[in-house]
Amino acid sequence: YAQVNGCCTSRSKLDNSPNFLIIVADDLGWSDISPFGSEINTPNLQMLANNGIRFTDFHTASACSPTRSMLMSGTDNHIAGLGQMRETIVLNPDIWLGKPGYEGYLNDRVAALPEIMQDAGYFTAMSGKWHIGNTHERLPANRGFDESFALLGGAANHYFSKSTNAVLPSAYAHNFEYINYTSLEDFYSSDYFVTQLINALKHLQILLLSIKECTTMVQLSYVKKRLAVQHQLGLLSADAIVSPVYANSEEWEKLTPSERAFSAKTMEIYAAMVERIDFSIGRVIDYLKESNQFENTFILFMSDNGADGIDMENVSILSPTQTNQSFNNSYENLGNKDSFIWYGPRWAQASTAPSRMTKGYITEGGIRCPAIVHYPKLDKTLNISHEFTTVMDILPTVLELANISHPGTVFRNRTVVTPKGKSWVSYLLNSDEHVHHVHMETDFTGWELFGQRAIRRGNYKAIFIPNESNTSKWELYDL
Repeated sequence: YAQVNGCCTSRSKLDNSPNFLIIVADDLGWSDISPFGSEINTPNLQMLANNGIRFTDFHTASACSPTRSMLMSGTDNHIAGLGQMRETIVLNPDIWLGKPGYEGYLNDRVAALPEIMQDAGYFTAMSGKWHIGNTHERLPANRGFDESFALLGGAANHYFSKSTNAVLPSAYAHNFEYINYTSLEDFYSSDYFVTQLINALKHLQILLLSIKECTTMVQLSYVKKRLAVQHQLGLLSADAIVSPVYANSEEWEKLTPSERAFSAKTMEIYAAMVERIDFSIGRVIDYLKESNQFENTFILFMSDNGADGIDMENVSILSPTQTNQSFNNSYENLGNKDSFIWYGPRWAQASTAPSRMTKGYITEGGIRCPAIVHYPKLDKTLNISHEFTTVMDILPTVLELANISHPGTVFRNRTVVTPKGKSWVSYLLNSDEHVHHVHMETDFTGWELFGQRAIRRGNYKAIFIPNESNTSKWELYDL
């Protein structure tokens, strides 16, 4: 969210209130940007990190839409309506359909952040991936956004092309209207989303930017290099170790030259996409500076989950037949509009290093994500925070900085829950970790998705990952 003072004179009472810009990258690994040790060139994010705060222990859900529901509601995804992803609910209606908390969209039990901000006088906008409601009554325009351009689902092409997703066809909406993608020219996801965002900024006072992207370009031998940089930056403790790689694909040394070339090219494309994200973020920063809003803008950058290590053939919403019929994934064509690829579990685990596993897993590699906060009014003594934080904390943090109270248990004539997350404001204003904590050592935080479960209290985390033989046991870790 961001407020551009003076753009809407009817909202002039908010002229001294801060702007809020929230940037959500999709499937970005913890170490995939330069502020977290990556060799990928992200100068704009590096600038925000150098002059802001990097959160090394920031947590989300293990997949897209559950995290987005937590961001919007400030509470657990099982309460907000995304106890399971809609794609999984559609494929298994006998298990999930009709159960409270498993609606597959942001439900009415929560007061959404844009709704609260809107009622307080802010003008709200978003551009990018939504993924928490496809029907007309669940569009962003009906959940508090005055202006919106939204990719409604997941697994979409970054270019406009044929929809290959029989379960959840690629769909876009501008405000209250669905968009026929063939009517949009010169479309590439992050470029187009940011253009829509900047156009909104010229008229609106609040924005949300949610970029559908992913990244990495490293070879496995580079993991040690990333770790060395992470130690040098103070992101990791001296005794941190790298989790083993879990994958059913061949190791790099066993690949043929042609297989190595193909794998390397997918990573090159991935890295270029991340650099394009950074370039697009720079366009927004430039606009804020040119309009004298940058110094009064709270900027938060985050990923919605760990890097995506699932091969396309294993994704439930896309089949190999659909892929082969609709896309050309030959080596020469990779990266063009009619290609559609993943880079596989080994590169994804390089992205989440040193943590274990990737997106979809309840382990740290699936839920521990990069986060950067930039706001000139915050404590200047802290540049790297090892404080445990979650995506649920963002709503109460934004509300406190904006001096807006949560409505409590009744909002817009409906009963709603109060946030579970904790505000970061006291911590950010006086960040002595020995004095202020966001979450108390006695607080519990839990996760559950795809049958996997985890609970954390202080530095202790217990996880349960079911297996086919039904012999799994709980595992306890001291983080």
